[in-house]
Amino acid sequence: MAEVKVTMEVGTDGVAVITISNPPVNALAIQIFAGLKEKWNEAAKRNDVKAIVLTGHGGRFSGGFDINVFQKVHTTGDISLLPGVSVDLVVNTMEDGKKPAVAAVEGLCLGGGLELALGCHARIAAPRTQLGLPELSLGVLPGSGGTQRLPRLIGLSKAIEMMMTSKPIMSEEGKKLGLIDAIVPSTELLKVARQWALDIAERRKPWMRSLHRTDKIGSLSEAREVLKSARQQVKQTARNMPQHLACLDVIEEGIVHGGYNGVLKEAQVFEDLVLSDTSRGLVHVFFAQRATSKVPNVSDIGLKPRPMKKVAIIGGGLMGSGIATALVLSNIFVILKEINPEYLQRGIKAVEANIRGLVARKKLQQDKANKALSIVKGVLDYSEFKDVDMVIEAVIENVPLKQQIFSDIEKVCPPHCILATNTSTIDLNLIGEKTRSQDRVIGAHFFRLQDLAGYGVAVATGKEFASAFPDRTFKSPMLDLLIKSGRNGKNNGKGYYIYKKGEKPKPDPSVLPIIEESRRLTNIMPGGKPISVTDQEIVEMILFPVVNEACRVLEDGVVVRASDLDVASVLGMSFPSYRGGIVFWADTVGADHIYKSLKKWSELYGNFFKPSRFLEERAANGVPLSAPPSTPSSSSRSRM
Repeated sequence: MAEVKVTMEVGTDGVAVITISNPPVNALAIQIFAGLKEKWNEAAKRNDVKAIVLTGHGGRFSGGFDINVFQKVHTTGDISLLPGVSVDLVVNTMEDGKKPAVAAVEGLCLGGGLELALGCHARIAAPRTQLGLPELSLGVLPGSGGTQRLPRLIGLSKAIEMMMTSKPIMSEEGKKLGLIDAIVPSTELLKVARQWALDIAERRKPWMRSLHRTDKIGSLSEAREVLKSARQQVKQTARNMPQHLACLDVIEEGIVHGGYNGVLKEAQVFEDLVLSDTSRGLVHVFFAQRATSKVPNVSDIGLKPRPMKKVAIIGGGLMGSGIATALVLSNIFVILKEINPEYLQRGIKAVEANIRGLVARKKLQQDKANKALSIVKGVLDYSEFKDVDMVIEAVIENVPLKQQIFSDIEKVCPPHCILATNTSTIDLNLIGEKTRSQDRVIGAHFFRLQDLAGYGVAVATGKEFASAFPDRTFKSPMLDLLIKSGRNGKNNGKGYYIYKKGEKPKPDPSVLPIIEESRRLTNIMPGGKPISVTDQEIVEMILFPVVNEACRVLEDGVVVRASDLDVASVLGMSFPSYRGGIVFWADTVGADHIYKSLKKWSELYGNFFKPSRFLEERAANGVPLSAPPSTPSSSSRSRM
């Protein structure tokens, strides 16, 4: 492994170049901060040093603070593991130092990396350098002066936008905003930065301390109006995440009482937020997503993924056309097959509508839209399947139909082609039963919702679930009643919501009598009377059965690790990432409480709520659900 270090070289021009080295992104580990202070102090003392240039090794300035430290703090609860560098290093040593410093940035300049650059007296960047403060996405706020210096350099509104969204900007925009002083080719970066630093030292260029600037903040009344508007927006978009409002409070502290006081409050609030449940959850998801790429006997033995250049999709309905859209946007050529010209034209038009919608919402540029639409082709047979890398079947939940399709495509696709099914319920072994290629049959499910997919799909999946897991399926007449009343979700404009073209879907009050009838027919309420439940109990009655099923998945060894289910819940069912995913959240609630609740409900309302053996054992032994099993379980491909 490459050594984590900070180096310093002093040139004959009197400029000390201090370089951060911690591949691949020069993360700011504890030893990096210590090394920066040591080298800065050395440069300050040396008589042959007139000025300083700070840069990063290997074409990247810094990707930001080493997030592994957050994980250690969450594990130990020891806040002293965090380096207190905001005042000691960035203010006292760098910004208020006796020798001018220029940041020479390229590639990545994010989080703590950008905060170091803000502490310098000028910033020179290579083209297309990413600049941003994404800390709020991890449940914290910029902790080394970013909340104070960024607004003073680019203005309050834009700085708030960058921090609230955690989205970076490019150096070209940074130059226009005043964040970057000059953009030069990468080959000229150090040369220009050195000269700029000397020009500051010799008073040919201004010696600017960002924390002391106020010219871009505006009047106090203007600033408070901007902050008021930002708070209102945050209350709508990030209601359950404390870091957004906390960040705005810290920004206001600096505007009202001065930048240095803002830095002091920022450091205090940063420590509070690091220990919050929100930060614990978001940091967990951050690492969990990266862990999904580590698969035993695959990633650890050097196997590399084969590139996907051409993919065939069977079925151009809502799901098939949606998958096709996602693929062409990723620059993958798509063959879309349907059974007749009418269905095929409908599928192609659905893809076109999806792409046009993205352009209309300014989420896709027109030239990229044109490119995406040029790499989708509609067909009515399998003749174009001879050179595809993957086939995704996206037809109705019908076992004989899927088996026939897989039998057919096995004969026409190349031997390396992956045969994927979009099924949400059917055993993959059953789908591939009549092929000789079970080793390349996989599930590639793309999640849908009842109103969007139509109730026919929901009825079909419900039957499969009831057949495969009769004791774990909640039987409700609700769907049949909805269909009987002439509803089919978005397909015909009526479902749980009312759909009108060009308008946001609205809840349909006329569905309430249907719900009442479903409740009457289900007849599981004690004495036939509605029960009184709190909001918290509603959440638990919906999600504890999901936790229960997750326990069965863990017991059967379907996933490599519990955090894989956390990622699946966040990305697949929009489980709040700040809760850390379904298993992480369950551990914060406690296995014992979940077990006792499910056991009570199973006695009152039936076996749907019956706790699994895995959950019962973990609750009895006080072991977290996320803890690895004591003995390896056999793998199963049959559970969805």
